[in-house]
Amino acid sequence: MTLPAQDRARIATILTEIACEAGEILRAYHGGDCPHVVKPDGSPASAADHASEELILAALARHWPGIPVVAEESTHDRSPADLFFLVDPLDGTSDFLAGNIEYSVNIALIEGDRPVAAALAAPGLDRVWGAGVDAVEATIIEGRPGIARPIAVRTKPEDGLVALVSRRHGDTETEACLVRLDVGHRRKAASALKFCLIASGEADVYVRCGPTMEWDTAAGDHVLTAAGGCVLVASGESITYGHHDLYYRNGPFAALGQASYAKGLVLPDRVRAVRGGLAAATRSA
Repeated sequence: MTLPAQDRARIATILTEIACEAGEILRAYHGGDCPHVVKPDGSPASAADHASEELILAALARHWPGIPVVAEESTHDRSPADLFFLVDPLDGTSDFLAGNIEYSVNIALIEGDRPVAAALAAPGLDRVWGAGVDAVEATIIEGRPGIARPIAVRTKPEDGLVALVSRRHGDTETEACLVRLDVGHRRKAASALKFCLIASGEADVYVRCGPTMEWDTAAGDHVLTAAGGCVLVASGESITYGHHDLYYRNGPFAALGQASYAKGLVLPDRVRAVRGGLAAATRSA
């Protein structure tokens, strides 16, 4: 099954609306004393995460009752299907709780092992991105997306690439990858917003060797890919989704405005090691 282009565009439009609605819930919690707990993996889950996810799950069930949803907080252990949604109701929870405005809502529809429609809303910045076949960006106006404009990645800047680096997740492996690239400037950014900044032509590369989950990356990946960029893993192929055997955990990846930037880039290949480690943990549990 391959979704027609017009269906993908329609779905992306609806997902953009849903992401903005969820973003309004997050705005209401942001800057206050938002109740939260620390999950077993060490990451926080807040009342804002759960309220946003509740709205998203209800909206997806209304529009597409037959498509399962793998969402970070409540359905993260659900098996994938030929078509399924990946949802992160609040990406960048730690930054959100610290008052940072660079948090996002990520929703992606996966067909097979790749996203085909997606939306990513950054309510703290009043920006929202969507992609079916093409990538667009709009300003959030009174909780809804305004008129969308097409976006595309840029050509290589003469003074070197702009690399986006995480505010909280620096590591030596990522640094070793970046030094192989023609990086002229580094810019700190939080959450999956980094994918969309590259898609909008405001930056060029984002390398992540530390742990991430599929719901962290799928929406931003699709927006960037639709804008002419790519997200590659150690094999040089596009990152894929639906890896229930890995508990939806990603390996290292590079988000690039131009595929040519991958020349000379060597990403660690930890997929087999992660799979073996998770299998051993499951056996001993």
